[in-house]
Amino acid sequence: MLNKIASALGRNDEVPNIELANLLVETEDELAVAEIASGLKMKSDIANDCIKVLYEIGEQNPKLIVPYTDNFIDLLKSKNNRLVWGAMTVLVYVTSLEPSKVYSRFDEVYYAYKNGSVITIDNSISVFAELCVHKDYEQKIIPLLIEHLQNCRLKEIPQHLTRMSICINENNVDLFKKVLAGRFTDLTKAQQARVNKVIKIG
Repeated sequence: MLNKIASALGRNDEVPNIELANLLVETEDELAVAEIASGLKMKSDIANDCIKVLYEIGEQNPKLIVPYTDNFIDLLKSKNNRLVWGAMTVLVYVTSLEPSKVYSRFDEVYYAYKNGSVITIDNSISVFAELCVHKDYEQKIIPLLIEHLQNCRLKEIPQHLTRMSICINENNVDLFKKVLAGRFTDLTKAQQARVNKVIKIG
């Protein structure tokens, strides 16, 4: 299957990777998925293609890539930013199925959140929210989300709040309202409207 990725075909676009992901989702070929996962340890052009294939698979059928959760977390320490944000993207899809595995390595996920690119941070918020859905992890994760809303750039608040919405409930909603109320007047009207779609503030 590695002969079907974009770099192997001499292509600079993502179409071959997306087509391969769709094929593997359709066939549920676990051996082929394993071959693609093995490419994560190869040279950067191969690894970059493979992470793309894997998160395209994850969006459609995360069960196929759950066995490689540890591999994805390992990539969060990569010097290749493409692999870091790609891995965090994959983790958005697998965390709902393997929350305990992801939580057991939470320090590594959190490090990537603190030190990563904008895309890495965006997706880490979704990973945190997926963890927070599980009551065992809510107590640790909620304060991190609240702190993030307190300190992130204003333009990020609506998008990140939307990502957090899956874990906002009657027990914690007041915490979110309090931090959002303190920043609400600094948002544009459009941003305020997006916030109000998730939590009514003003």
